[in-house]
Amino acid sequence: MSNYTSRFTAAFSALPLVAILRGIHPSEVEAVAAALYAEGFRLIEVPLNSPQALDSIKLLRRCLPDDALVGAGTVLTTNAVVQVQDAGGTLIVMPHADLVVIAASKQAGMACVPGVTTLTEAFSAYFSGADALKLFPAELIPPVALKAMRAVLPPALPVMPVGGITTSNMAEYRQAGAQGFGLGSALFSSGMVATDVAKRGRLFADKWQQISNTEIS
Repeated sequence: MSNYTSRFTAAFSALPLVAILRGIHPSEVEAVAAALYAEGFRLIEVPLNSPQALDSIKLLRRCLPDDALVGAGTVLTTNAVVQVQDAGGTLIVMPHADLVVIAASKQAGMACVPGVTTLTEAFSAYFSGADALKLFPAELIPPVALKAMRAVLPPALPVMPVGGITTSNMAEYRQAGAQGFGLGSALFSSGMVATDVAKRGRLFADKWQQISNTEIS
């Protein structure tokens, strides 16, 4: 197990919510990340289609404690994996399940969460070394579908719905077998001030604590 795989496990156990800071600018990333860290977030990604995303990742790595895993989302190529690693990122999040990109991430010792929509993609990603699965886009995959997938996937493999997740639909996905979530525009939108992001983060963290002990049937 690589260092960052074990650190991903620890961060995920602390609070299995990934903050997706799509559209954030380097000038605002430190304040927003510090606010989210204070609310318990330990997994933070900056999608690569954000302005100067690699600069933001560099700043995140410098300003956050070591127990926070920071990295990139929307990672599409092996070259992007190298760029994220050079920027200090240790977490690769993908919208797809490209096995070559997964392999490159793991060879670099980074934690990797590929996006999957089908069981074929899910098992391929799992056998390629994925640390968790990003069920994406969750708007197209209702809880009943997740429950069916969860019945055959390895129990210890975390599955996180991403896309359209709000505090109002977390419980239903949790009951279906979700072990965490990726939070996008419901948590952060470009231009939001850190205090407002912190308030949203607290709502999500509180909701997770409320539903985390729900027995999954």
